[in-house]
Amino acid sequence: MWLVILVLMAAGALAGGAWLYINESVAEVRAHTQPVKDAETELTAATPDQPTVAMVIGYDKRLGPESSQDSRSDTIMLVRADPDKKVISMLSFPRDLVVPIPGCKGQAPFSGRINEAYTYCGPRGTLRTVKDLTHVPVNYIITVNFLGFIDIVDKLGGVYLDVDHRYFNDNSNGENYARIDLHSGYQHLTGGQALSYVRFRHTDSDLYRVVRQQSFVKAMKQQIASHWSVTRIPGIVNTITNNVEVGVGGGKTLDVKTLYGYAQLVYGLPSGNFQQVQIQNITGYNELAASQQSIDDAVNDFLNPDTSAPEKAANAALGEKPKADTGPRPADVPVEVLNGNGVAGAADEAAASLSERGYKVVNGGNADKFNYFQTRILYDPAVTGAQAAARQMADLFGDGQAEPVPPGTKLTTMLRVIVGQTFHGNLTAGPSDQTPQHEPPAVTADQYAAAQLRSVKSKAGFPLYAPTVRENTSSLSTVEPVREYRVGDHNAVRLVYETAGSEYWGIQEIDWDEPPILDGASVQRRIKGRDYGLYFDGPKLHMIAFRENGASYWVMNTLLNRLSNETMLAIAKGLKPLRGD
Repeated sequence: MWLVILVLMAAGALAGGAWLYINESVAEVRAHTQPVKDAETELTAATPDQPTVAMVIGYDKRLGPESSQDSRSDTIMLVRADPDKKVISMLSFPRDLVVPIPGCKGQAPFSGRINEAYTYCGPRGTLRTVKDLTHVPVNYIITVNFLGFIDIVDKLGGVYLDVDHRYFNDNSNGENYARIDLHSGYQHLTGGQALSYVRFRHTDSDLYRVVRQQSFVKAMKQQIASHWSVTRIPGIVNTITNNVEVGVGGGKTLDVKTLYGYAQLVYGLPSGNFQQVQIQNITGYNELAASQQSIDDAVNDFLNPDTSAPEKAANAALGEKPKADTGPRPADVPVEVLNGNGVAGAADEAAASLSERGYKVVNGGNADKFNYFQTRILYDPAVTGAQAAARQMADLFGDGQAEPVPPGTKLTTMLRVIVGQTFHGNLTAGPSDQTPQHEPPAVTADQYAAAQLRSVKSKAGFPLYAPTVRENTSSLSTVEPVREYRVGDHNAVRLVYETAGSEYWGIQEIDWDEPPILDGASVQRRIKGRDYGLYFDGPKLHMIAFRENGASYWVMNTLLNRLSNETMLAIAKGLKPLRGD
């Protein structure tokens, strides 16, 4: 997806001949195989300027001894783009998650791993499985052949990824897992190395694989934003057209104008508005299980991303007072509800639901017409708090549109709701507030890291910072506690810690003041004379970084963000210049 966007953005700056070439290339990634064409019949047509959802399926066709096996879908991910709120959210499904799978091709419905839907029923079966599980309408389906993944990444010039610990397996003990040989630290990976990393699950579970995949997607976006080259476009386009297929809902076909619109959304995305969502409370190891409530909660976070989550979480972790609410309380918002879809009782249902949420509601009867598609929430810009209240209410209708009233129109209430055809009797839960409660940092004095750093200080060649505290269950990894290495033209050092739960976090130091990973902090804070960039996954602090003397330093949380926000901050604030020989 990011590669298609890259090509389109580049083509926009090129001559007409190149733009024609892109048009022809986009035509080649339209649904052309029968399985994807079949899946298109299950898709919902996208509505202009409204949130859209794509399902991405990454599959492989086994080579060598396993070549007789059916293809498998190792990646199943929903991606939602909201042009109004300027936010993109991702929801991944672990391939080993056991779910109900509808029947197909003579196959009766059964319960199995979610990736079996692709094995037995192809893209259409996977799409139906995810739709039945989430009840989310899907507008696009994107299939990616992993055999082309390596070429795509290599033609882009590789990708920079932060690797949490040493990954190694050569099957010398007779095992039959995918081979991998990666050291810890922020580094440049080839396509083959990146594929090995995102698909790894030899010594952990599918939960970690999902996070690695989502981290890879973010790294690709950073790579495209900072390191793409126009000269690479032809090779990238050819690789995409051979390995990517895109199905479109509503009997429509993929076109450059639509894709270019998504490209502009991605490039203009504010910091923190690219959100990863995980299904919580998953149990099991080889086979995973999650309650329907856990899945529903994840879907709600996916459909209603809270773009203020990083700011609220930062305030809580730092003990700062939150900013004043951006909108009035529902009890202070009088609302008039009109029927704009012609469905008997629609306005009554909306009014009753809003009343249950605490709004002061009056039913105003019918609107001027019955062909409103999305629900509209009208407000007077001159009224204090009205716009914020309208946006909050738009969230409750899912695809509701907050709009100022036409000139000359007078409202008798703060808001006027015109119920559209997409309202089916229920309001959404709205963004859930997952701001963690402030807690003391779980740290203890670090007595060993400084000695490890001194052992590589002369080779590093730039100022190193030693941690004075560490997470209190952690110790330096016995496999690769410290690593001094090169990242292109830059010197780098990595400290790796292992928690009591056998998860890894680290401290990265590099004489590079603009590494791609530091693009777009969620929140900026100045603490005791040092400027920090805070990088959140929703309300969880995944990375905290600072720059000094032309070098960059950051603390990276575990893959599942097990370290608390306060612990991450304490470790970062405790980094001090290394002293002594």
